[in-house]
Amino acid sequence: MTTANCASSGNAVQGRNQTSSDDPVFQFSMAERSFNEGDYDQAVYWLQKAAEQGHAQAQNNLGWFYADGYGVEQDYTQAVYWLRKAAEQGLAQAQHNIGLCYRDGTGVRQDYTQAVYWYRKAAEQGHANAQNDLGGLYLYGYGVEQNYTQAVYWIRLAAEQGHTNAQANLGIFYLDGIGIEQDYTQAAYWFSKAAEQGHAQSQNNLGVCYANGIGVRQDYTQAAYWFSKAAEQGYTDAIRPLEVLRSLGY
Repeated sequence: MTTANCASSGNAVQGRNQTSSDDPVFQFSMAERSFNEGDYDQAVYWLQKAAEQGHAQAQNNLGWFYADGYGVEQDYTQAVYWLRKAAEQGLAQAQHNIGLCYRDGTGVRQDYTQAVYWYRKAAEQGHANAQNDLGGLYLYGYGVEQNYTQAVYWIRLAAEQGHTNAQANLGIFYLDGIGIEQDYTQAAYWFSKAAEQGHAQSQNNLGVCYANGIGVRQDYTQAAYWFSKAAEQGYTDAIRPLEVLRSLGY
């Protein structure tokens, strides 16, 4: 689950006559400061105050604290409670987080239909993680009728925002023609996008593309480079082709 920096606009500021310590935006900023200083108890104290006044980001972050046990005893039920509060206010981050809870059965009974519902809410607001995860549910038919076209649609939106896993997924879709016309050039393009961000499987896949001239001009030097990048991260499938290319002087 994810937190975010304090937004100066905040949520639910309860009037102009509040003292600073009663202002949920101030409370959230104090929580953020405490967290950055490693004082999780104080962070929880201020988050609780802001969350109880309806500050959506504070509600999301308090849910995250409960989920991970920062400054409080780990409590998934409380995590879901606060995430739902934020999600119902339309906070995309919280909508994605509660979607994760439903997908994994964390603090709630596992329910893929609810996961789809909340992922979609966040995805429609442009939340890249939610777009990629919603695409994954369409890909495998969890909580929704399997639909490769919809999987590609949502995953592409995330990939175009720079989401690494989505770029890797889109590369595989193009490579294998899943939900889209097979296109090796596009496959190599998206593998390169993910590889440049350190995605080990995509680094290996890009190495395969260069080694075999799939979507790119065959280039053993580039193949060796990308296999080495993947191997350095412990991606075992890259080790053998790298050894072969090294033995040939690449």
